[in-house]
Amino acid sequence: MNNASFYALFGSIAVVGILVFVAIVLTSKRKYSFNKLEYQSDFLAIENSLTRENSQSYNMAVVEGDKLLDKALIEMGLPGKTMGERLKKCGQDKFSKTNAVWNAHKLRNQIAHEPGFKLDYQQAKHALATYKQALRDLGAI
Repeated sequence: MNNASFYALFGSIAVVGILVFVAIVLTSKRKYSFNKLEYQSDFLAIENSLTRENSQSYNMAVVEGDKLLDKALIEMGLPGKTMGERLKKCGQDKFSKTNAVWNAHKLRNQIAHEPGFKLDYQQAKHALATYKQALRDLGAI
């Protein structure tokens, strides 16, 4: 084998290797590196703020859970001006219970936009469980 053939073979192998590497990078799903301890701590504080005896804690817990999930979506780089837009960009495959996430977010919107909206303890508890599972699905907690 002469030098020209050797260099041609080596160059071809290098080009194929580079193309394989680029294909792997472009087709692999991006992994997000969340500060899990921070998210766990924040979510625990939200869970602990919800008390059956304090009806005002119901609304606050749901709003704070929603904000924490939105923070994770923003950290993932999902585009959108609102959490609803980011949830749409997220797609159906990110969450194990997509409809429950939407329902919890709709509760948050009712709290924020409907004066006099009354949330009961079980609704708040269920919404928090939904946010917790959504954060698990994303790998934030």
